[in-house]
Amino acid sequence: MKVNKLTPNLEVKDIESTVTFYQSVLGFTLVMAVPSTQDAMDESFISDKDYVYALVKKDNVELMFQRTDSFKQDVVLARGLPIGASVSFYMEVNGLDDFFVSIKDKVDVLTAPEMAWYGMREFYLKDINGYILGFAEKVE
Repeated sequence: MKVNKLTPNLEVKDIESTVTFYQSVLGFTLVMAVPSTQDAMDESFISDKDYVYALVKKDNVELMFQRTDSFKQDVVLARGLPIGASVSFYMEVNGLDDFFVSIKDKVDVLTAPEMAWYGMREFYLKDINGYILGFAEKVE
């Protein structure tokens, strides 16, 4: 078996506010959004539509967001479970400290940048849905 990529699908309360957070704070770009009618794939949000899914991308990282009702319908094992999980999404970046300074007042910072024993300088934050995002940079 060859694995080509991993794209997490995150259950979220509101598609547009989640995408706005990832765009304005973390610099992601909206690739597509699917309205609740599931009859289109929009490249931007249309004001009179209600969305159940979106795909965002930044460099080599893609994330999918799916609204709770749609997610629980598609992922039956998640029914009855709260949003979130005991997982963090760890992203290796360049320019960690400048990135941290640019977002620290806009996010729920869990840890400030610090050196880990395995040679990575890293910090963690929570997104607006409570997901833990880790950002790390290799230290030479």
